[in-house]
Amino acid sequence: MGCLLGCLGLILPRAILVVMWITDYLDTAYESVAWPLLGFLFLPLTTITYAWVINSHGDVKGLDTVLVTLAVLADLGVFSSSRASVRTV
Repeated sequence: MGCLLGCLGLILPRAILVVMWITDYLDTAYESVAWPLLGFLFLPLTTITYAWVINSHGDVKGLDTVLVTLAVLADLGVFSSSRASVRTV
């Protein structure tokens, strides 16, 4: 069950990004294709959060900065936890 939740945690943000790309939600937040593609590969939660903030509020300031920062920390937490599990094996 734990492996299933871990796989869903890795796949779900990327699936959401694909849906956002199909519905042109990312096109209004990003000017080029490079940033969403890099976000898909490395920082999916940050890409989703940034696109939502830009589409909802138009600019990242105030509480929106805190949300984007938390998304970055969550994405980096996934990398650091996977790296720590590799070291213990």
